[in-house]
Amino acid sequence: MKEYQVALLGFGTVGSGVYRIISENGAQISHREGISLSVRKILIKDFEHEPNLALAPRELFSTSFDEVVSDPSIDIVVECMGGIEPARTFIIKALDAGKTVVTSNKEVMSKNWPAFEKAAKATGAGLYLEATVGGGIPIIRTILDSMQANNITRVMGIINGTTNYILTQMTENGQSFEDALKDAQALGYAEANPTADVEGFDAMYKLSILSSMSFHAHMPIEVIYREGITKLTKSDFETAQLLNYRIKLLAIGKKEGNRIEVRVHPTMIPDTHPLASVRGVFNAIFLTGHAVDDVMLYGRGAGCMPTASAVVSDIIYACHHDKAHKYMTFVNEESMSGDIELVKDFSCIYCIRLHVADKPGTMAAIAGAFADHGVSLKSVIQLGENDGVSSRITFLTHMASEFGVNEALKQIEKLDCVNEVESVIRVEE
Repeated sequence: MKEYQVALLGFGTVGSGVYRIISENGAQISHREGISLSVRKILIKDFEHEPNLALAPRELFSTSFDEVVSDPSIDIVVECMGGIEPARTFIIKALDAGKTVVTSNKEVMSKNWPAFEKAAKATGAGLYLEATVGGGIPIIRTILDSMQANNITRVMGIINGTTNYILTQMTENGQSFEDALKDAQALGYAEANPTADVEGFDAMYKLSILSSMSFHAHMPIEVIYREGITKLTKSDFETAQLLNYRIKLLAIGKKEGNRIEVRVHPTMIPDTHPLASVRGVFNAIFLTGHAVDDVMLYGRGAGCMPTASAVVSDIIYACHHDKAHKYMTFVNEESMSGDIELVKDFSCIYCIRLHVADKPGTMAAIAGAFADHGVSLKSVIQLGENDGVSSRITFLTHMASEFGVNEALKQIEKLDCVNEVESVIRVEE
């Protein structure tokens, strides 16, 4: 039985979970997989401030990456430090040294994937990233090893647990965004600085990876439309309930021929859609393949053991492919392939709420502005009581273009009868 030595870069939530799985479940892994795993080194920043020193033998810990990368017995380096630096530098050096890298770091992967893969190919090292998207959900392996017969035409997912918890609280308990965020922080679901989650950056990093694999073309983060959840109000959720919708922060990718659209934003979906029932910090990813049709994977999208499960799965997968590691077969360069047409003027349904003056001609003026830009209205709802001076009106459009809606709203904002465009939320049926 071949033994593989592993080094952990970082010993926080994910790193300690990986160590725990290898230590506690190593015998079962050996029995099932025919390989033996052991942790050789654990890289930490310093001994004085490391909270998890008691979880592993002292001799395993080191503060020197050079000690890790120069150790010929180490086969696989697991990067679970997070952030860009020093993670980026350490990954490159490990690959340059011919060591296979497994990472759970979606930000560093989405921003440096082409450079990492080039370095891996140069030395024949492996590069594995299952844990970067969906925590314990085996989404990457599903795309690469289970759906090869399909042309994937759509990926749509809830891939950030923090925002899904906040939106669940706002939906089910009527909380404001601010109160729901405070609860998420108190429970440890949200960071003290929640920007990466609530402004959609985390989902954007993950969608870059997910859409690249799904559509067989590198989709850099720069081409992804991004919008967070911080502007959502109680009125938005009241409107969604009236229309039998739920609001989720969705990562959406669609492909038709060589045309691809990729976007992250708050989205209304029918309450009968499978993604509508995904509550709390859970994640779910909905795929559509031309042959298999719709597939949804659901599970815990973060946390110590779920993410560590994905990391250890990658370690085992890497061991079984150590003679010939698998790389992406699409052109993986920094810029998007010139063969791809990026769709910025995508089409969907829009839910638009306006605060308007209650006077004759208001509805006609607004409807005329929409019509001027090819936006057809499906329904109109008045939310709340009319005070005789102003009211809040919600418009649900038929399928309309992003650019057309934006131009219509610019015209509407200039109307004397319109006080404010309060909300614009895209709808996916």
